[in-house]
Amino acid sequence: MFGWILSKIIGTQNEREIKRLRPLVEKINSLEPEVQKLSDAQLREKTAQFRERLAAGETLDD
Repeated sequence: MFGWILSKIIGTQNEREIKRLRPLVEKINSLEPEVQKLSDAQLREKTAQFRERLAAGETLDD
């Protein structure tokens, strides 16, 4: 019973994880229209650029 009350107050572990990830998902979804416009060749080039940036030490947050 105590667990049920606690989950109602602070949410379940899954609910907290979803809440934590929601801003990241929204940011990714906002990029979709731009990426959809790219041709296959442009998408391959963009992928190569991302790999170079990661190899240079940039993080996904940069």
